[in-house]
Amino acid sequence: MADLLATSARFIDNDIYEGAGLINRPTTELSEVADGVALIEAFSHVVAFRTGDGLVLFDTSLEAFAGGVMKSLRKWSDEPVAHVCYTHGHADHVGGTGAILCEACEKGHPRPRITGHENVQPRFRRYELTNGYNFTINARQFAPATELRMGGGEGNKDGKPPVRRFGPDPWVDPDVTFRDAMEFRSGDLRFELRHAIGETDDHLWAWVPEHKAICSGDFVTWVFPNAGNPQKVQRFPLEWAKALREMAAKEPELLLPAHGLPIAGKDRIAGVLDTIASALEFLVSRSLEMMNDGARLDDLIHGVKLPAGYMDKPYLKPVYDEPEFIIHNIWRLYGGWYDGNPSRLKPAPDAVVATEIASLAGGVATLCKRAEELAATGREEDMRLACHLVEAAALAEPENRDTHMARANVYGARRKAELSLMSKGIFGWAERESAQKAGRNDA
Repeated sequence: MADLLATSARFIDNDIYEGAGLINRPTTELSEVADGVALIEAFSHVVAFRTGDGLVLFDTSLEAFAGGVMKSLRKWSDEPVAHVCYTHGHADHVGGTGAILCEACEKGHPRPRITGHENVQPRFRRYELTNGYNFTINARQFAPATELRMGGGEGNKDGKPPVRRFGPDPWVDPDVTFRDAMEFRSGDLRFELRHAIGETDDHLWAWVPEHKAICSGDFVTWVFPNAGNPQKVQRFPLEWAKALREMAAKEPELLLPAHGLPIAGKDRIAGVLDTIASALEFLVSRSLEMMNDGARLDDLIHGVKLPAGYMDKPYLKPVYDEPEFIIHNIWRLYGGWYDGNPSRLKPAPDAVVATEIASLAGGVATLCKRAEELAATGREEDMRLACHLVEAAALAEPENRDTHMARANVYGARRKAELSLMSKGIFGWAERESAQKAGRNDA
């Protein structure tokens, strides 16, 4: 069993980072982090409390991890699961619920009560309406492990193409919902649930006073806050920071996140919560300052820079989301979708613009040659421009194999130069898309 609290203390106290292999381990291994409190490492974690009147769980992880989670849980406790609390409705937090309900039925135990915010059910209905879209964007985001075992993808017995399903089948709705706050008791423990928006509009965090513990869900994830995600719906960075400050006001001595390492120690936890909140507040305040001065979105993207000291922290590495993406969400939240460039208010089709650019340049071969020259420098500013040029070439002549070879090369170089999983996923998707069209053997 890993000593997760000692590991997190070493990382935080010494400002060291040893990579996701130690911080995020989807092993389904259970660690008891306090008397009667356990964290099962998965994607995402499951936090369990022994109460004497049944187990209280926060989140159930992905459907694919449910078997391992339940096996580890049962080695630790034979108490029936009495309560399941969804910190929010993302698939990696609710997908294992079906396995828990099945166990209760098989053992003749009462059905666990499932609690979540009132926006969880509308989220599930939205996922059902956009199943194909969400399957695609998650495959792209988490590529090359495209399906991430998110449900579906198996061939049908009638020989038809596989069903592309996003999330568990079915989505298990909460039995009890609330709007702002609610409390419940189980055994000797009291659980205070608080709604807050941040990564989602249906998020809750919990205070367990007897353990002086916070279950923080995805408000703390040991990566830079997922408040920008370019393929997902609106996120709320300033409200995220507010939730972190409300957690800190409880003066917790144990912090139990849904991803990453648990943290012990009042001062250590306070420092982590303050640093994450301050980073988000900086991005919002600087962006709004520029917006109020009449800046365009382009000005914000290239002008708002988070001080490097924040991302030096082991729990704020931009290896999943990144500050630049959060700026887009700030603009969308406060300013709408128009980015300030009038040519993009009612634009010509991308392919028409690309064809004109290629014509002016003397053909797509010229664009491709220049794009590959820029990408070869390895400089970030050159990489950005290279992508514009090679994308224009591919749009102008979408069946040109040489163009797609150049596009695959440029996006392959861009993918290798990026740090965040989201950037790597999207650029890698584009690379493979063109590699296949070009007939590259490694596609």
